[in-house]
Amino acid sequence: MKKDIDFGTVEGISLAIATKENELGEPVWNVYLLNKNPHPLENVLVTSKGYGVMEGNEVKTSVLRHMFERVEAKSFVKIEPIDPAIFHINNEYWVSYYIEKQIFDKKFVFVPDSITEEHLIEISMLQMQGVLHS
Repeated sequence: MKKDIDFGTVEGISLAIATKENELGEPVWNVYLLNKNPHPLENVLVTSKGYGVMEGNEVKTSVLRHMFERVEAKSFVKIEPIDPAIFHINNEYWVSYYIEKQIFDKKFVFVPDSITEEHLIEISMLQMQGVLHS
């Protein structure tokens, strides 16, 4: 059972929703997993979903799952593109991974309207503007 598993404390892992312009000069938004640790992550599973209320109606997005065999130390991977139309609902990312034989697990939730121009910062690892969640 899950309660019997010893999940280690997650450190050095962040999620970012960042933007850059495409070749047409239009903003493109993507979600990234950043590994700031001096060691790689293995068997990384990321589950994403959106949920909340828009215009008085309950909204749920599809649940998506992404698998990465390895995320190198001091690096990042692109998880998925994200549509700005869902920035007004909760965007949840559940990240599980191994370091050697120890499993780690953490939920990251970007709450409604947290992804806005005034919350953008420079994310040096990505060399992009975005919202960082640690």
